[in-house]
Amino acid sequence: MNLPLLEGRVAVVTGAAQGLGYAIAELFAAHGASLVLGDLDGDAAMRAAARVGGDAIGVACDVTSPAQVEQLVRTCARTFGRLDVMVNNAGITRDATMRKMPVEDLELVLDVHVKGTWLGTRAAAGLMRELGTGGSIVNMSSISGKVGNAGQTNYSAAKAGIVGLTKAAAKEVGFAGIRVNALQPGIIETPMTTALSPELKAQRLADIPLGRFGEPEEVAKAALFLASDMSSYITGVTLEIAGGRHI
Repeated sequence: MNLPLLEGRVAVVTGAAQGLGYAIAELFAAHGASLVLGDLDGDAAMRAAARVGGDAIGVACDVTSPAQVEQLVRTCARTFGRLDVMVNNAGITRDATMRKMPVEDLELVLDVHVKGTWLGTRAAAGLMRELGTGGSIVNMSSISGKVGNAGQTNYSAAKAGIVGLTKAAAKEVGFAGIRVNALQPGIIETPMTTALSPELKAQRLADIPLGRFGEPEEVAKAALFLASDMSSYITGVTLEIAGGRHI
């Protein structure tokens, strides 16, 4: 029998209305966690919370807004009395070559990913320190942050920045029993990857030793590992979930 790994824990997941965020929230709930699902689309977040079931609420949150991110974690504390896990997952893409990319698309992607993750890490760590409970912060990077993808200079730079942010934050808050780690998914079957052309999909598939794309649940399992006590002596690391791509 599999024992629940997050029984009695409380987690916040951003970008949780769909894709990887929803898969993570769903698995956390199955392992006993109470949840706050944050998303730019508050109605979608509430619908996702209803699908997750159990002790889950949905909250509108723009992760680029310091006030809204702080409100997100404070809502968690008011509702459930604590915060044990923060998953900074919210993200977007605005792909184009550098020559064609508007500066606004560079700034927007950096804001959502790097600024959003920084704000979420800061707010969660601050609350965890205030409560004296310690906790786990999981930041969503990407294999693009390791190797770079043509047409994604903004996204690759943002995802690489999250790795550096994670390592620095882990050094700052480890004394308080707060662990900060990152995930680097490869190509995962989500709405974000359905737009890839068949030719590009075949090219990417040829680079993966396991011979397939990943499933959202496989990223969720890695997040569960980092959120739980199974990784109690792990901090500042970046875990790849990419089927061996770019090893």
